[in-house]
Amino acid sequence: MSAEEILSKLVSFPVLGGESNTSIINWIKDYVESFGVETTLVPNAEGNKASLHCRIGPAVDGGVILSGHTDVVPVEGQDWTSEPFDLIDKGDGKLYARGSCDMKGFAACCLAALPDMVKADLKTPIYFAFSYDEEIGCLAAPELAAHINSHYTEKPKYAIIGEPSMMVPTVGQKGICIFETTVSGSQGHSSRIKTEVSAIHEAMRLVLWLENKMNSLIAEGKTDDRFSPNHTSIHIGIMKGGIAPNVVAQECYFTWDVRTIPSETPEQILEEFEAYCSERKEELRKVFPGFDIQTSPIHPAVPGLDTHEDEEIVGLVKELAQNDTLDAVSYAAEAGQFQEAGFQAMICGPGDIAQAHRADEFISKDQLNQGVAFMHRLIEELS
Repeated sequence: MSAEEILSKLVSFPVLGGESNTSIINWIKDYVESFGVETTLVPNAEGNKASLHCRIGPAVDGGVILSGHTDVVPVEGQDWTSEPFDLIDKGDGKLYARGSCDMKGFAACCLAALPDMVKADLKTPIYFAFSYDEEIGCLAAPELAAHINSHYTEKPKYAIIGEPSMMVPTVGQKGICIFETTVSGSQGHSSRIKTEVSAIHEAMRLVLWLENKMNSLIAEGKTDDRFSPNHTSIHIGIMKGGIAPNVVAQECYFTWDVRTIPSETPEQILEEFEAYCSERKEELRKVFPGFDIQTSPIHPAVPGLDTHEDEEIVGLVKELAQNDTLDAVSYAAEAGQFQEAGFQAMICGPGDIAQAHRADEFISKDQLNQGVAFMHRLIEELS
């Protein structure tokens, strides 16, 4: 099967982040095993999701992991001009479908090259590693990377995560952590605002503190010009509270994310935020003893990626991509998690991230072809 034919099959599985991915992962499993390659599934506790990994080639140290995720983001509310889960060729050199760019195009390139990988006399192995629930927090990658480390007697050395980068070798990504903060105040008539404690009013003070914290990081020169924006960002995406205009709000919550440059961690920001919250609690409990602020993470933090230019993987990926440019990206991905697991990691894959998560998502045929050429250069390099 060609990469385009495989991509057509992969996008037909409408597996959203958080949903069971057994349909697509079992198809990949059957496809890989049809070439005589043994696969290993890493299921979740409920057994309705699984990651997959496999090795092509000899059991020797120094192999290359090719990694991608099997889930996509929703299409609800988007103005698609074609069926999102059918691969559509409109004759303009682009292939349209949800996931075509992010990131089933990369998986299709891996699978299309599999027959040649099996036939080749590989001296160093190639591994596939496909995860679930990347789109809702990169939830499965740590367990997948750990399982690869423990399952094989040999030790893979490199991990190439095929997020859409236009085949530009990418050595940096921001980390991310998402928090939810709940403010509990008093309730009463809005005319008594000075004697009650409004959860909304206090939540707004906390939001302003977070925005000021982001600005202070910039002012202090805590920046990294590889990224755009070149600083750690703090953003409030959801805020809800109150029941009526004339009732002091008893509760308000807001959800916020921190996207950190590699030199920063969300724990540092959270520690300072919690200290400010403690000050507010001490002050407001003089007015209403039941006042409270609670902050908790929505999911575990995703670490950033910071691969130094002198690491061996950099030269390898430059050669495979036929591109000496190095980039860094502001989105979160699983590359930092593979780096934490002990692999030299980079991002390099076909497609433009600008097309991801939007209506009429597409990958160009040229990018898909470049992805396949990348795979064949990898085969030559390891043979």
